[in-house]
Amino acid sequence: RRLLPGGECFGSAGPQMRAEGVEAIVEAETLAIIGVPEIARALPFFWRTFRRLKRAADERQPDVVVLVDFPEFNLRLAKALKKRGHRVVYYISPQIWAWRSGRFRIIKDHVEKLLTILPFEHAWYGERGVTNVEYVGSPLVNEVKPTGPKEAFCERHGLDAGNPVIALLPGSRRKEIESIFPVMAEAAHQLRQRSPNVHFVVAVAAERDREIVSQILDGRECDSKITIVVGETYDAVSAADAAAVTSGTATLETGIIGTPMTVVYKASRLNYALLRPLIKVPHFGLINLIAGERIVKELIQDDLNGSSLSAELSRLLEPEVNAEIRAKLLEATSSLGGGGASARAAQAIVALIKNKGA
Repeated sequence: RRLLPGGECFGSAGPQMRAEGVEAIVEAETLAIIGVPEIARALPFFWRTFRRLKRAADERQPDVVVLVDFPEFNLRLAKALKKRGHRVVYYISPQIWAWRSGRFRIIKDHVEKLLTILPFEHAWYGERGVTNVEYVGSPLVNEVKPTGPKEAFCERHGLDAGNPVIALLPGSRRKEIESIFPVMAEAAHQLRQRSPNVHFVVAVAAERDREIVSQILDGRECDSKITIVVGETYDAVSAADAAAVTSGTATLETGIIGTPMTVVYKASRLNYALLRPLIKVPHFGLINLIAGERIVKELIQDDLNGSSLSAELSRLLEPEVNAEIRAKLLEATSSLGGGGASARAAQAIVALIKNKGA
């Protein structure tokens, strides 16, 4: 809006996009479905959404279409819109370098400009002959900013700042929380048997997530020993001496803050059996992929249980281990750039709009 005063945006928009004035043809949160069987059941809804967005683009003829992540949907949309004469920008490369890498051809043929946020992506695409790529840096460098020190967070939530704090990040989707948080709760219970002074803080994004966590904790021995916070994830992670983080963007956010962590993930046996053979990268955690090595431990699927997680969290509280991992996280995240990624992305999109003949 600053670069193009009076410009109009419409499409698939979540709450924050709508707050910024984007007209929602589709509410993005309705598309947040994970799991192969779950997506299969929702296919008629996705097809209707696909046609609605395509029709809106044809009717309103935007100067540019900006697709963000969500490859299973957006790569198909890119093909359809390019064939109909629309100019397509893809912001935040889909993680095709992790699985089903042959899809890079869709970007090569149907995307006019790919804006990437991870440092290794530009070279990965270049090796495959994709030249319409620009690395803008990670927007998280600017966004991940705790509001205060550990002492302020602990005082706000009635915790003793002199005791160790462990943050638990169980994910942002119901299925993730229901699969992963029971293991986190069991690990917290086991760790408290050995170290009763440790505080556990569960950080969730929304009130509905708090309700899911509270239901899981109901009746457990550790329920009164765990604090739940909503909308304070960065502060919780910053205040923590260690964290258990569900695989995804949160591992990168935790790495930027510098808190030693273990990366965790657990899905249904069916979903994991279907998806695991397709994943071709050596690490699940984004922070490990950026580092190019396993700097934080990953507990995935059958490796994730209360005993394994409590043991790793206990190890992370050891001063020498903690300091070593903090140093490695700082080194890894230094490659993400010094901020300004969102501004560079906006400038690249506006330049494309102004260069009509490109």
